Amino acid sequence: MSQKPIEPFAVACPCCQAKLRVDPELRAVLSFEPPPEERRIKDLSEGVKGLKDEAVQRQAKFEESLKAQKGKKDLLDKKFQDALKKAKDEPITKPTRDIDLD
Repeated sequence: MSQKPIEPFAVACPCCQAKLRVDPELRAVLSFEPPPEERRIKDLSEGVKGLKDEAVQRQAKFEESLKAQKGKKDLLDKKFQDALKKAKDEPITKPTRDIDLD
């Protein structure tokens, strides 16, 4: 008696509803078909409204970044002036070299 080869079968993933084709003899997945993408936007007017909201958010982020860049020059200038003042107050010393430590 010869056994009839077992055919591969299809299974739906319980988590994501993807379709898997499984070979029972090899115990391996032969192919994978991802689930169809669900539409998040049901109405076109909702999509347009969402795009407008995103544009407003992008503009706000751009203006915030622009303001930070303008203030960055003043901040760096102030840091430089503080470092320069500190360097003038310190006495000048000869740097130690590795060869001097021997």
